[in-house]
Amino acid sequence: METDLKRRILLKGSLTASALGVAVAAGLLTPQRVLAAWPDKAFAAKTLPEMLQELLGDGNTEESGDINIKAPDIAENGAVVPVTISTNIAGAESIAVVAINNPAPLIASYNLGEGAEGFVSTRIKMGKSGDVIAVVKSGGKLYSAKKGVKVTIGGCGG
Repeated sequence: METDLKRRILLKGSLTASALGVAVAAGLLTPQRVLAAWPDKAFAAKTLPEMLQELLGDGNTEESGDINIKAPDIAENGAVVPVTISTNIAGAESIAVVAINNPAPLIASYNLGEGAEGFVSTRIKMGKSGDVIAVVKSGGKLYSAKKGVKVTIGGCGG
């Protein structure tokens, strides 16, 4: 009985591996289709308007009081700066986080699903003191808010 069980497990594993191998060889399973698109031009951009144009298709933002950025006034360690962004803007489609004085200002961009709450929380790396900017896309328009953060040690720029 034990031999039958081992044989079944071996056959089951072999069939599964064979099916996956055929699917990969036929091009049905490719990592490129599964992975998200990487906005390399947006991450390489050095100015906010250029970065927003590459990432969101528009370089102009409108300041909004409906975006709240929670970040420390003074970050004792620039390698791990906690940042939380929330918004009450109806129909928020995405939230981008930018540290304007970093060598690569774009930190992250989050695409929100329909009906999702406009909220993201992360830890970012800041090279030196400067503004953390949140950009929210809603209804084809870009809204922004900023908060100054002073970095004392350990940033990505020294």
